[in-house]
Amino acid sequence: MTTNIRTERIAGQQAGSAASARGDDPPEPPVGPALLAMLEARSVAIVGASARPGSFGARMLAEAGKSPARPAVYPVNPRYQQIDGLRCYTSLADLPEAVDLALLGVPDASLEQQLALAAETGCRSAVVFGNAAEADRRRLALTATSAGMELCGAGCMGFANVSYGLRAMGYVEPDPLPAGPVALVTHSGSVFSALLRTRRAFGFTVAVSSGQELVTTAPSYLEYALRQPETRVLALVLEAIRDPVRLRQVLAQAAERDLPVVILTAGNSASGRAMVAAHSGALAGTGAGWEALTRSYGLHRVGDLAEMADTLELFTLLTKSRAPGRSAAPRTPGQNGIATVHDSGLERAHAADVADELGVPFAPLAESTKARLTARLDPGLIAANPLDVWGTGASTRELVSHCLTALADDESVQAVALAVDLVTELDGDDSYQLAVLDAAARTSKPIAVIANVPSAIDPGTAAMLRASGIPVLEGMRTGLAAMRHLLDQLEGPPSPSTANASLGADPARRARAGQLLARCGETGAAGLALLAEYGIDAARTERVCSADEALAAAGRIGYPVVLKTDEPAIAHKSDAGGVLVGVKDEPALLAGYADLATRLGPAALVCQMIPAGVELALGMVTDPDLGPLIVVGAGGVLVELLADRAVTLPELAAEQPAALLSGLKVSKLLAGVRGAAPADLGAIAKAIAGVAELASELGDHIQALDINPLICSPTGAIAVDALIIPR
Repeated sequence: MTTNIRTERIAGQQAGSAASARGDDPPEPPVGPALLAMLEARSVAIVGASARPGSFGARMLAEAGKSPARPAVYPVNPRYQQIDGLRCYTSLADLPEAVDLALLGVPDASLEQQLALAAETGCRSAVVFGNAAEADRRRLALTATSAGMELCGAGCMGFANVSYGLRAMGYVEPDPLPAGPVALVTHSGSVFSALLRTRRAFGFTVAVSSGQELVTTAPSYLEYALRQPETRVLALVLEAIRDPVRLRQVLAQAAERDLPVVILTAGNSASGRAMVAAHSGALAGTGAGWEALTRSYGLHRVGDLAEMADTLELFTLLTKSRAPGRSAAPRTPGQNGIATVHDSGLERAHAADVADELGVPFAPLAESTKARLTARLDPGLIAANPLDVWGTGASTRELVSHCLTALADDESVQAVALAVDLVTELDGDDSYQLAVLDAAARTSKPIAVIANVPSAIDPGTAAMLRASGIPVLEGMRTGLAAMRHLLDQLEGPPSPSTANASLGADPARRARAGQLLARCGETGAAGLALLAEYGIDAARTERVCSADEALAAAGRIGYPVVLKTDEPAIAHKSDAGGVLVGVKDEPALLAGYADLATRLGPAALVCQMIPAGVELALGMVTDPDLGPLIVVGAGGVLVELLADRAVTLPELAAEQPAALLSGLKVSKLLAGVRGAAPADLGAIAKAIAGVAELASELGDHIQALDINPLICSPTGAIAVDALIIPR
């Protein structure tokens, strides 16, 4: 049976290549034969196998022996002639065949020798459980790659291909392993084991503890998982971005298929190591790379493992009954959201507080829905969302099921939850669970239960609901966060960008931009001129080096003007007292120039005075893993005060500039407050798109770009200062 599965996989890949040659839709890249040999191994060598109960070698052997695919298992240890009825071989060199997979459960000091022997004997792949020292990692990786081997680890707990039926682990895990639609790749072995043992309503197609990823990185496992029809959800627990190009390709494939990607990141992206000379770099801060990936590919980034478990359960149970992907009626911000039913007024108010903090929208209810609710609620209760239904407690099942159904029938409601303390009912009352099942039978919309206190959940009740396809989310905060991820998934991932389709079509512009970039270290005027090449409106600016030149420039621009130092060594002019605003006439200009020249040097900029408006910071930073990132946030003095920013990749979807702004605290100022007219959001979006285009075209030559401020008003968005740091 195992051979047939492998043969079918390879035949399918060959058929895909033939289709490509005929000009049909291009197939996905085939899974490499070494990776296929590892994840669907027909023969496994257990190096370091042991007969000693409880030892690592005994556990490796026992776990491999539990594999439903029944691969040939070869124990290897010169101390034994046989273990558990299996012949034990002295060395990998003595095996009767070149195995698909070698599990190296040997001391760290022996890793290099045993991996070299595996390569010499034709092993297709290996798992390295031990922690390879920094000095040894390159040699181990070189040994494997030179032999064309895939390598799981080092510093890992192995993997389980649940769909295929292979257990390549050194620790005792559940038998059988929980099967389901989730493909898990985690850098953490502890997380690997914890998620395999959660007893939650999700299971796995493949689960990998990838460790240090000396050779085989997360995208390889995900590429394999995406080719398994059972895979409907991806789960990632990552502490570093390795192989960023392939990772982006995999995330793009998942987005195209509308498959949810749930990701927990640990540690910081390297994006904040450099670029601190530019505000955009400091504004991006740590984690910017992860945020950019999340925003650009519609990932569901969770804050902790509890939120991950709730989100995985929600997606898992919903994909069992319906295909994953976008809802027929995409969510419209302010018009759609969730609805919750409570049996406590205080817990209802608490849910509203938490949802507001997390940005989870409650759907506005139609008047007809309110009328249906009012007809069944006890006097004094208000038909609202979230909804408190507890009055006399009479006819609980009928009341709760009616309210859940009425809310689900409202076209603005996209998902419904019964948010109660799912405790053990000492009187045997089962009204709540039956009410949820009743409502679920009457609607195709997602219905879940959110329990407030995880430790109080009745295990039997939760198991019954989960077996019936009802997610039980274990905590108000994590449950509401999971519901927010569901809404985002229903809305769908960002659309591929067409904004930069013309990149490279204007060689003359690129040549001009290159010349201006070369001068950015000399004068701030070159930076503003460079922005103008990409359609970003900028204040008129001239560089001067004498009082006479300053007077002439001001005459051409028109008073009032802004006078700034333009000494190349001064990156942030305001910090040095190098900006004079509202210079109204010639005497003021001469006095101001004399002051700047004396304190800072003769080079200065005479700039057009732009009327006051909301100030944004807009720019680009270079992430060592992902390349250029676009950063937008509160500008001026608010940069440091608010730490208000959004980050994305340059390949902006057409609607993303507005989406970037909507998540900022400063967006309320842009919308107009206290009678002020709203800023021109179209002009701001144009500026963001211009920076994205500039980054896509010149990102290899720029370390960081900082427009601060971009002054936004009802009449436009004008860049008045630009700091550009070439590579």
